[in-house]
Amino acid sequence: MTNNDILRNLRYTFDLGDAQMMAIFAQADQTVSRSEVSNWLKKDDDPDFQEMNDRELAIFLNGFINEKRGKKEGVQPEAEERLTNNNILRKLKIALNLKDEDMLSILESVDRRISKHELSAFFRKPGQPQYRPALDQILRNFLHGLQIKYRGN
Repeated sequence: MTNNDILRNLRYTFDLGDAQMMAIFAQADQTVSRSEVSNWLKKDDDPDFQEMNDRELAIFLNGFINEKRGKKEGVQPEAEERLTNNNILRKLKIALNLKDEDMLSILESVDRRISKHELSAFFRKPGQPQYRPALDQILRNFLHGLQIKYRGN
């Protein structure tokens, strides 16, 4: 999945307008214009389409955490230069205050069953033997499950 696909999916799932998306970026101390947001959301074949890099998506997800959970005092977390599917899942889990059982039921809602051990492997540090990278299909299924949970079928 591309970062633009993830942004489009989150926008649809949570029914976010351009102004709300700009406010989410602002929650992470980043100013973006309406045209930047619009260009990130355009279809890939549109001449105005602009590819969203990992850092920009990380800033959005950090802002989403602040939007949903409240901005914590002190220095804000630095946006990652390189995002993995595991990072994205972790940030969404934090933002939506999801427990492991919630994530498993979201995945089950789209007929994707994984064990609690498989899920916890996604949240381990990459150097640990139990660490497993989350494949695009897991992230895609999770985002689709969020859509069902928050928007219905």
